[in-house]
Amino acid sequence: MQRREFIRTSGLLSAAPLIPKENLTPPPVKSGTKGTPRIFVTGGGANDAMMKFFMSLTGKDNPRVCLIPTASADRDSGIARWFERADGLGFQPFVQRMFISSYRQDYEFESFLLSMDAIWVSGGNTLNMIAIWKAQGIDKILKKAWDQGIVLGGGSAGSICWFEQGNTDSRPVQLTAMEALGFLKGSHCPHYFAEGPRRDSYIEMIQDGRLKDGYALDNNVGCLFEGQELKKVVASRAGSRGFYVSKVNGKIVEKELEAEVLKG
Repeated sequence: MQRREFIRTSGLLSAAPLIPKENLTPPPVKSGTKGTPRIFVTGGGANDAMMKFFMSLTGKDNPRVCLIPTASADRDSGIARWFERADGLGFQPFVQRMFISSYRQDYEFESFLLSMDAIWVSGGNTLNMIAIWKAQGIDKILKKAWDQGIVLGGGSAGSICWFEQGNTDSRPVQLTAMEALGFLKGSHCPHYFAEGPRRDSYIEMIQDGRLKDGYALDNNVGCLFEGQELKKVVASRAGSRGFYVSKVNGKIVEKELEAEVLKG
């Protein structure tokens, strides 16, 4: 399938979702299906090695994978890039915008998202994203997807959202604590070393009780959770690090997570 057949060049929010026309109507979803609940989070974005690992979690050669770019306000450039990457990474690309109209979208969020093998959430403004999701009921649909074994994932905003809490740059002036979806217990901090204030602010928030203990990941580190259990830590670059940060006897402890370096 040629990407130019469905990548549009019009302005922001000016067209229907950037997905192949023949796939606008998703296949029926089997009700009550169950699978292993899995979430893969990265400290920031995902290069090809990270995305290949994410795709492999579906167990399929050509999985249906949907991007949800709410945190970036459904930015067209990010959506176009998603479709451009699909050929090289070997997946069927879909996108679900949240800035939509009844006149342009003739299928329900739930039937569409539950027809996927995996769902990837973009970076951006986490606070605004979750507010929109809750208004549209996307939070409940994603919980169904998780329960059914549809692989969930994302980096930055797309990683904070799955935890109970996170430290976010979604508000003015400074990093602050926020409540998230709570699929995974504890808190999360992305960009741990990549962004100067992140580490210090995360440690301070756990120290003073604004945040629970949790996972701090640099940009090139990812964690795979099955249910609430951390199953695997991977890095796409040698030397990239992740930590479990906790408060023990009044002091902050950063326990480094042993990561497998991905190939390719």
